[in-house]
Amino acid sequence: MVSLLVVPKCSPFLFGHGKLSVLRRKSVGLCGFSFSPQTTVAVAMVKAIRVYEHGGPVVLKWEDVEVGEPKEGEIRVKNKAIGLNFIDVYYRKGVYKTSLPYTPGVEAVGVVTAVGPGLTGREVGDLVGFAGYPMGAYAEELILPASAVVPVPSSISPTIAAAVLLKGMTAQFLLRRCFKVEAGHTVLVHAAAGGVGSLLCQWANALGATVIGTVSTEAKAAQATEDGCHHVIIYEKEDFVACVNKITSGEGVDVVYDSVGKDTFEGSLACLKTLGYMVSFGQSSGAPDPVPLSALAAKGLFLTRPSLFQYNSTRDKLLECAGEVFANVAASVLRVRVNHTYPLSNAAQAHTDLENRQTTGSVVLIADADA
Repeated sequence: MVSLLVVPKCSPFLFGHGKLSVLRRKSVGLCGFSFSPQTTVAVAMVKAIRVYEHGGPVVLKWEDVEVGEPKEGEIRVKNKAIGLNFIDVYYRKGVYKTSLPYTPGVEAVGVVTAVGPGLTGREVGDLVGFAGYPMGAYAEELILPASAVVPVPSSISPTIAAAVLLKGMTAQFLLRRCFKVEAGHTVLVHAAAGGVGSLLCQWANALGATVIGTVSTEAKAAQATEDGCHHVIIYEKEDFVACVNKITSGEGVDVVYDSVGKDTFEGSLACLKTLGYMVSFGQSSGAPDPVPLSALAAKGLFLTRPSLFQYNSTRDKLLECAGEVFANVAASVLRVRVNHTYPLSNAAQAHTDLENRQTTGSVVLIADADA
């Protein structure tokens, strides 16, 4: 009697611990193995979002998926809250490449339910979070490399932690390492009322910078002001380049943090002062057009397209980055707005609202058992 389910290599991170499904296999090969007609294979099942083709939110399917036990160096985590990020949209649309089918999501917080053999430093019951790697957060439960998770302080709720971990670490590397913002700098933040934008504005203000933010509506302008923007530009009503030129008396800003892309890129370059930094870290409006070097030469501009993964390439850097984020949340330097929550099963609606700019602050998917 074979009691072990052999899992195909195409499922590198299988998910959770849930209801048990009993399958009977006749003489059918599974990954090259054959079972007798009487073989019964018990499989633990959980719910997850699966994507089989690129496209709109309709491609997000709510399905049963299989789970394995954690191996050496791995843990199993039951998710409490999952962060929704625009990178999830990029993968869903095929802007960023990954193999199909897949389970989306790169940020979640949950409780450790099992620990792989020989692993130390993690215990069942620990509250942990991960952000950026691996993909697969849109699931009730999943297997993770222990090296990818960070401890979540007990003073921070799973929902808040899931809302701030990826976005907060993004803000940390943008402000503290990519271009080190200091008192006296003037910064321009596009999408200032968004998940990352909100944190950038708060943190840059706390560092002593003058913060200029762009938003699309009056309501978002009010939030950006509350988050520390000294000047807010509603770009659908005003030319943000002209506004920045007026605010800075023609000098320009030290750095632009641009997550919008195509619609703002050229204007962002025009807003920079001599030797200014153009930090492009997203493209919600589409990829920018190619930039000739001559566009940078006139003012000696610096242009970078960084990612969190490059800046948190080691375990020590990951822990330091997450620790600084959580410390700033605890000290109320960062105020985390979870303005929208959705059941995980309703991820398609969450994606729709995010893409239609119907959300502000952070959006969190709640595991259906906790919703």
